[in-house]
Amino acid sequence: MVHRRVRGGQYKINYAKKQPPVELGEELEVNITDICPSGDGMSKIRGYTIIVPKAKPRERIKIKVTQVGEKTAIGEISK
Repeated sequence: MVHRRVRGGQYKINYAKKQPPVELGEELEVNITDICPSGDGMSKIRGYTIIVPKAKPRERIKIKVTQVGEKTAIGEISK
């Protein structure tokens, strides 16, 4: 967080963008902890959500990250 003084003596807060903890094409081993409303499996890494289609809760699976967004990533099950 960066404070910057602007006109009128007020401060404006500029939030620094966080880099996601995963990269495109990265292979990970994750625990599926929950189900999304769409029915896909959901896992979290350092507060960052990873959605894995066709995964069930309480599974420990290897995935490959196929899409990376600002708040979520999408991975597919790898063998």
